[in-house]
Amino acid sequence: MDTENQAVSTLQMPSLRRRLVGTIACLPVIAAALVALGPFGSNVQAQQISKKPGATGMTAHDFELTGIDGAPMPLKQYKGKVVLLVNTASQCGFTPQYADLEKVWQQYRARGLVVLGVPSNDFGGQEPGSAAQIKEFCEVNFNIDFPLTEKQVVKGPNAHPLYRWIAAELGEDALPKWNFHKYLIGADGKLVQGFATPVKPTDAKITTAIEMALLKAKTS
Repeated sequence: MDTENQAVSTLQMPSLRRRLVGTIACLPVIAAALVALGPFGSNVQAQQISKKPGATGMTAHDFELTGIDGAPMPLKQYKGKVVLLVNTASQCGFTPQYADLEKVWQQYRARGLVVLGVPSNDFGGQEPGSAAQIKEFCEVNFNIDFPLTEKQVVKGPNAHPLYRWIAAELGEDALPKWNFHKYLIGADGKLVQGFATPVKPTDAKITTAIEMALLKAKTS
């Protein structure tokens, strides 16, 4: 190598070394980001409402579900109460969140919170049982006392109208990406906030939002 090329090589090596070191240092950050964007999409953190609440001119109180015992469950019966709506499954890695949902229900029910479980087989076929089997599973394994609905579709064009309304309010990207996605609905029936699967029901993000929604319901 001649003198000129040696000089150029000497000048380039520190720059190349810095770029390599910088790239290696970023790898853990990149890996963590990819994990966060797994099957749960970009919703790992609490979701803010992307549109003005009530933009559709409707509220959750305009919809009706069916209880797990087959009885009609009009959501207007929850006017004045705050609702934590959760799509659930019995064979999911997140199924232990049932226990946390029951804790939240017991902690806040006297103050006006309703935890509402919506079993769904949409994700991984992890809720294949009948209504009776789902109810028995929840009662035997988690002593669930909060209301459950019949199994529902919560994503896609065949989703229950309540979830189609959520998509219209928040955008399609805010629909559940997996089991145990949570929505907080205010006492007025309007969406307050969404929380993705990994956020536990007892997480401060959720309990703080519940506290604020209950306070608003009490003062309005």
